Amino acid sequence: MTTITLVQGDITRETADAIVNAANSSLLGGGGVDGAIHRRGGPAILEECRKLRASHHGKGLQTGRAVATTAGNLDARWVIHTVGPVYSRSEDRSGLLASCYRESLRVADELGARTVAFPAVSTGVYRWPMEDAARIAVETVRATETAVEEVRFVLFDERAYGVFAAQVG
Repeated sequence: MTTITLVQGDITRETADAIVNAANSSLLGGGGVDGAIHRRGGPAILEECRKLRASHHGKGLQTGRAVATTAGNLDARWVIHTVGPVYSRSEDRSGLLASCYRESLRVADELGARTVAFPAVSTGVYRWPMEDAARIAVETVRATETAVEEVRFVLFDERAYGVFAAQVG
């Protein structure tokens, strides 16, 4: 059974087999978690992302999907990039957000990762409400069959940590 742990802090400072990046579809870096992972991880991550764009993901990575690269200078073996959905009041995109977690765990299993650190996908510039995002994240991780031993949610601030803590129980 997968253990869920919570950490308040900077995901780029975590030690794990895999760190999940809340990427944009271009895979070429951006703001928020994505920019921080690319900056701290160094050019090796961007180089592998460019190779992915040149081969399998020419139009970018689809929302809800996940793909892995090296972790570069991060204290991890891999970065698993997943593209979260932009929140919409008029369209239910919760299945796509859940898919980010399922797909990331599937990739982690393919890699043999036993510890995976997740950010709160889609809660930054994609404006997903934290309470709903935490519910979807925790429920999805609990419901997904995986060989991953520890899923660590790394929450940037005290509010996010509290919201996730309420979901984990």
